[in-house]
Amino acid sequence: MRPAVLWTLVVAVLLLFGLARLPFEKSLDTAHRAAGLRTAALNIELREEIGQLSYAAALSGFRSLIAAFLWIEAHTAWEQTAWGRMAGLFQSVTALQPRSLVYWDLASWHMAWNASIAARENPKEPSEFLRRRAEREYHELGRDFLLRGIANNPDPHLLHERLGIMLRDKFQDRCGAADAFTAAAEKPGAPPYMKRLAAYELAACQGREREAYQKLRAIYLLGEEERMPSVISLINQLEAQLDIPAAERLAPPAAP
Repeated sequence: MRPAVLWTLVVAVLLLFGLARLPFEKSLDTAHRAAGLRTAALNIELREEIGQLSYAAALSGFRSLIAAFLWIEAHTAWEQTAWGRMAGLFQSVTALQPRSLVYWDLASWHMAWNASIAARENPKEPSEFLRRRAEREYHELGRDFLLRGIANNPDPHLLHERLGIMLRDKFQDRCGAADAFTAAAEKPGAPPYMKRLAAYELAACQGREREAYQKLRAIYLLGEEERMPSVISLINQLEAQLDIPAAERLAPPAAP
């Protein structure tokens, strides 16, 4: 049997299976929306990105399988330093599986770290201006993955934390990082250090020093396990900066 005929038969079988599953898929989608979950829209743009056969498979209920295959392709693109193709594959994977935190997390990391560094150090581009611009564009792509991931998964702390790290390290946005870490700290299961990270960034956010001081004091009052040298040192600095009355200040850390 010729390959073209075989592919046609495969597509036909998948479409028939998809039609049989359609009532179930609609009821499942309704249940997801009632529970506040978002699912990927299988539209024309997605079909163009992933191809007709993959689109038919996704339509037939094999989204997770197609996403896994596309993820493997994205990993191959990473190994080949084909950054643009990798970005497009990540877009398709996250569209197919918007509830998977790992896809959003790793896609953002590849863009904002691996691809951006490669763009900045690209030996084929003599213009530093163009290298830096490409680097910023990959930073923005990484941030966009996290923002869309959070929109689809607002409750877990992971993507909020990753956004805080990215805003701090790649955008030097200390205020935005503080807000991201604060959001992460408020989510169920967030690690205790998230409150400290939020306070540290607030201390570096111009105009929000008093808010940072109050948060650090609250952390200090939680007990000995939270009274780390970095917390005490920052409190002392903010006390001097904000002219806190001497009677309300902490004792400075003892000399080693």
